Amino acid sequence: MPLTRNAKAIMMIKRIVKMTFQPDQVPVFLDIFETSKNLIRQFPGCQHVELLRLSVANNVFFTFSLWENEQALEAYRQSALFRTTWSKTKVLFADKPEAWSLELVSSPDVQ
Repeated sequence: MPLTRNAKAIMMIKRIVKMTFQPDQVPVFLDIFETSKNLIRQFPGCQHVELLRLSVANNVFFTFSLWENEQALEAYRQSALFRTTWSKTKVLFADKPEAWSLELVSSPDVQ
């Protein structure tokens, strides 16, 4: 059953991308992310972007982003910004990246 209290939450897409890098390429990736993060945050429809690292593996990272809707995410994925950033990033991988687009089904209880 869809949420009714917050229509914006219903539309919001949460995107998680897991990336495993060659250990010696981590500094290169971090430079790419630092250069790109504000441009991504300013992309129409992007509400939030953050970078997380797996606590037990220094070369495994996750991006977590919030998008207004699937169309905004897809527009970003088709953009020159994404193509440029991704082409620099994908050559650094040690393993195939994984990505998930998630929709909110149930919000946390308010206490």
